Amino acid sequence: MILVDTHVVVWLAFDESRISKKAKAAIADARKNTDGLGISDITLLELATLARKGRIRLDISLETFLEEVESRFVVLPISGRACARAMELPVNHPKDPADRIIVATALVKGHSLITADEKIRRSKTVQTIW
Repeated sequence: MILVDTHVVVWLAFDESRISKKAKAAIADARKNTDGLGISDITLLELATLARKGRIRLDISLETFLEEVESRFVVLPISGRACARAMELPVNHPKDPADRIIVATALVKGHSLITADEKIRRSKTVQTIW
């Protein structure tokens, strides 16, 4: 399984052209040959927040959109282990709590993370694909 960062979920839904070729290939491979794609459950909250703030526009209800996302990804719950790991991330790691949980979830589950986030990729805390 490969974990997918929130912005990649948005781009998959609204603008796939923003996703790198390497990430697209990894997504296609995960859908065909592995346990698929996963998201941290905090991604659902981030998506709801983006919709509420008008940063993504939905032609369907927010609940329907989130149910669609849930049907396309394995939703991984926040665990105590991931929370503890999030607090142990180095200082050069992004401070955003959602980013920290997403990275920590990837770490404790042993998954790579598909992300365009430069700060996460530069931190080298987790194996990333982009």
